[in-house]
Amino acid sequence: LMEPGWEGPDVYYVLGDFESYRDVKDKMAADHADAHGWARKTWVNITKSGRFSSDRTIRDYAEQVWRLDPTPIR
Repeated sequence: LMEPGWEGPDVYYVLGDFESYRDVKDKMAADHADAHGWARKTWVNITKSGRFSSDRTIRDYAEQVWRLDPTPIR
């Protein structure tokens, strides 16, 4: 932040939320250091994302937007 370009005001408010960003980054690093806890959070995230899968989204678009019937794969 000492390089040219940082002398003036922070017109884009880049540094306005830096402290909260750093706090969350530190929390994430601590969570990641706990391998078992991190793995659990990862699996919970994966299992709860099923409803938002890309397969379901594409199927919904095909049926509701484009009104296409599925083609069976043999």
